[in-house]
Amino acid sequence: MNDIEAKKKKEIHLTELELLAPAKNLECGIAAIDHGADAVYIGAPRFGARAAAANSLEDIKKLCDYAHQFRAKVHVTVNTIIYENEMEDTLKMIAELDRIGVDALLLQDMGVLWDVRANQLWHRELHSSTQCDARSADKVAWLSTLGFDRVVLARELSLDEIREIHKKNPSTQLEVFVHGALCVSYSGVCYASEKCFGRSANRGECAQFCRMKFNLIDSNENEIEHERHLLSLKDLCQIDHLQELADAGATSFKIEGRLKDVNYVKNVVAAYSRKVDEIVAANPDKYCRASFGRAIHTFQPNLKKTFNRGFTNYFLNGRQPDIASFDTPKAMGEYVGKVKEIRGNVSFNVATVASFANGDGLCFINDEKELEGFRVNRVEGNRLYPLRMPEHLRPGMALYRNNDQAFENILSKKTANRKIPLYIKIAPYYRGSMPLQDISVQVGVSVNVPQLGSMTTEGFLEKHKAYKIDEYVFEFDAPLELAKRPQGDNIRKQLSKMGNTVFECDEVVLEGDIENYFIPNSFLSDFRRDLIAAVTEGIQNIVDKSLEKGFMDELFSSPYRLDQVGEHELSPEEFVWQPAYGKWPYLYNIANRSAEHFYKTHGMKHTESAFEVEQPKGESLIMQCRHCIRYSLGYCVKRGGKKPQWKEPLFLELGDGRRFRLEFNCAECQMNVYSTK
Repeated sequence: MNDIEAKKKKEIHLTELELLAPAKNLECGIAAIDHGADAVYIGAPRFGARAAAANSLEDIKKLCDYAHQFRAKVHVTVNTIIYENEMEDTLKMIAELDRIGVDALLLQDMGVLWDVRANQLWHRELHSSTQCDARSADKVAWLSTLGFDRVVLARELSLDEIREIHKKNPSTQLEVFVHGALCVSYSGVCYASEKCFGRSANRGECAQFCRMKFNLIDSNENEIEHERHLLSLKDLCQIDHLQELADAGATSFKIEGRLKDVNYVKNVVAAYSRKVDEIVAANPDKYCRASFGRAIHTFQPNLKKTFNRGFTNYFLNGRQPDIASFDTPKAMGEYVGKVKEIRGNVSFNVATVASFANGDGLCFINDEKELEGFRVNRVEGNRLYPLRMPEHLRPGMALYRNNDQAFENILSKKTANRKIPLYIKIAPYYRGSMPLQDISVQVGVSVNVPQLGSMTTEGFLEKHKAYKIDEYVFEFDAPLELAKRPQGDNIRKQLSKMGNTVFECDEVVLEGDIENYFIPNSFLSDFRRDLIAAVTEGIQNIVDKSLEKGFMDELFSSPYRLDQVGEHELSPEEFVWQPAYGKWPYLYNIANRSAEHFYKTHGMKHTESAFEVEQPKGESLIMQCRHCIRYSLGYCVKRGGKKPQWKEPLFLELGDGRRFRLEFNCAECQMNVYSTK
């Protein structure tokens, strides 16, 4: 290998960072791409972990076509457990998703994986859903041997844990949640909703048991806490920690929110896309964006103005005391000041520097620790006239705005324009001693925010950190004639007119004596059209090659056998990634015969049906949480808390009297929740 080849090889080893956005529907998916997402995930027509966010195959195909213009990807979730009578329809649907060009498939059910492999139904990337409960390096390693290109990690992991997982699994893509609602239980290990309401979280029908009010009762029937949201967590926000996550080995940053509206998607994606651009700009020799194009936003993103329960970075830097939201599970929004004076039953003024608009939604925590909200009907400076004066509002109370009408009005309009910068170099192309008749064109597209002067190797495209699409040779009908004056300005002007396309021309470089020749504008127009067509085809070819990467012949070599590289029978000990799996076999979520066959083929001697298929009798584990109520209340003596005076075990009690036993597993530093019947 010569020096030039070595330089080129060095250049292409940039780590691609992917911002992965939720799409409730086609509108949200397109908005996510426009505002800077490198990929979107969307629910399939059926069997997604958000049953209320299903989409037609037609809409998913439209989203794929739109995203692929920018080399952005579409991931589809089929990440519920599947019952036996649903398997045939599920497999047919997956085959259709493969046919229409979906880039990645997210699965939880191992029976579905087994049948997809055996019947050769999928030819691109397979992603292991967060529902697979991937919280250890061993579990990630096992999932990768099954054919999963990417593993979505548990939300509860710290930076050190992510770093360790990446160290032991360097070739496996790691996806991490960075923003949005938090489930209090490890995903895939929550049966509370099914137990209490017949609505399974593993089936996309969670009834949000963790957002309910509970009394906390000890074994002597003493009430420690009264009607508080003891399992409700704040929302995740890692926008200031993306660099740390990338350095730890995560390459996909996932925003939660497949039930959120388009304005949420616009604001959150814009905020995070800017942050990823900053990371790429600061580390041009290490990172690049996973898709093409840059989003120009017409507004200033502000995460505080979008639905949130307050923010936490969860366990990123170890256990923290501020992860829970005991007072309310609802969105409080941003703090805007304190009530100063109330005038009758009509109006009040606010001590604040914030400005208000008619229609703003405000809220406060009343004396009963309940969240109360109201709408502003009229604004006169800092004096607000509610549509109806809240009964429990008092002077001195803190006010929060959970609906900023002015901000929502901005987001309701077009707020982003995404374009792919083109870098074009044109030079004369001679055939022997023939007069100038052909031109050579080198064209590239930017994969990150252009940083002029950040050149690491010599070269036109390298200067811009541009991805080379191709080199073209365009022929003239006849030899060109010399011009009376230089034509450079006109050539650049004509080639910069990209019209109603996804492209914009950032730079045209003219080499040799090309600008000394007269090139008719009609030819330049035709040339520009042909160039756009060629670049569009070039990007599609890149997408196609990327799709092909996920196909592994060995994965489909023989039905229902261990043929994947590294795949093998596991010992009983290897199957127990957490102690609870050994005691509660329904944690494997086996809901169909193929899943049972999968686990038995991999060495499991005894299998049990999923919780949803056959609920166990007596007491059963319904949640495993890293969140610990004892710690959050200040009673973890291992971490400097007060010694509790209550008698354990403690119980969570719903308003209807149903109780759930708490077990504080200090060895694993986690809390288990059990049904008592």
